[in-house]
Amino acid sequence: MAQAVLHFVFTPSGAGCLVQALRKAGRDDRVIASYDDLSFGPINPGDASSRAKWVENELGQTDWKDRSAGSERAYDEARLPDCRKIAWLTRRSAMEYAGFLDWLWRLGDAPCEVVDLTDVTVSHRPEHGPPRPPRPAVSLGLLHHDKICSDKLWDLAEPLQISQRREYLGLWQQLRSENAPLRVIDGGRLVSAPISFFDGLLMSFVTDHWQKAARAIGSTMAMDDWIIQTHDVFLSARVKALAESGSLEIRGPRAADIFSSEVRLPGVRQPS
Repeated sequence: MAQAVLHFVFTPSGAGCLVQALRKAGRDDRVIASYDDLSFGPINPGDASSRAKWVENELGQTDWKDRSAGSERAYDEARLPDCRKIAWLTRRSAMEYAGFLDWLWRLGDAPCEVVDLTDVTVSHRPEHGPPRPPRPAVSLGLLHHDKICSDKLWDLAEPLQISQRREYLGLWQQLRSENAPLRVIDGGRLVSAPISFFDGLLMSFVTDHWQKAARAIGSTMAMDDWIIQTHDVFLSARVKALAESGSLEIRGPRAADIFSSEVRLPGVRQPS
């Protein structure tokens, strides 16, 4: 009897893409997703209640416990014996990198394999126009399921070596001991950062004129060196915090929907 295959993925969008690709290839492997974003919030302890409380207090989100609980169910699945466990890793996404490290830490000594997309490039051949140059895969969730299937990316799975495992676990132990509000990618490595880490970059996109808050948030999220650093939920909360501190002005239904609000620099004189 063939050994059951479990794929562990650290974004919901990545899970959806992988499921479609596997089914298109005629494979019935199970895909298990982690829904929480461990690039921000407490990770020691990192239980659902502690994280939900922090997210509510700092980010104003009241439904985060369901995401954290969903991730804990994924960790329970990781302990299933007699299954081939494959984790999908990319060190170009802070969310996926942190999710993988936490999953590996909870896995214990059980063997696993890793599909590391960090240095994988993908090319696109549009129906019309010249071929586009290859680009980094960046995130499983940003790949079309046809591309995952045609390139058989699951064939990149390799057993996680002891030395590499120790390095990953050592990194997560360090991050857990620091337990910072934020984790970002620096030089290909996940590092701790203060909650204000993105404030300066956010403010650099705010001008004297009213503009959608979503524009400043989107510009801050724009990939530098093909890296995804943070979630719009986190940046939306920082816009609100900057408004409360007087660093910027905001108008619109910011409490309900930051993306419908507008922002500008404070102290702008109105034309007479």
